[in-house]
Amino acid sequence: MYKIVTICGSMKYKDIMLKKSLELQLNNKYVVLQPVYGFDNYNYSDEDKKILSELHFKRIDISDAIYVVNVNGYIGESTKKEIEYACKLGKEILYLED
Repeated sequence: MYKIVTICGSMKYKDIMLKKSLELQLNNKYVVLQPVYGFDNYNYSDEDKKILSELHFKRIDISDAIYVVNVNGYIGESTKKEIEYACKLGKEILYLED
């Protein structure tokens, strides 16, 4: 059985998130769900941001775990909410850094 994992973290670390996603898939055989937004030249409306946030929480709903990309220990407010949500659902929480 494959574990489903959602990548969480600041989009300023999107390159690290992509690399970690590939590593988790190849090394752990995880099914990885991750945000695909964060394009520097795209202007997101408030409605866009709301929709993307809701969809990200749906990813957490269907996951067995979340993987927090916390570079240098950084965890932003949105990611803190995602961690709290995952904890309430009893999801496993994995971190890039201890």
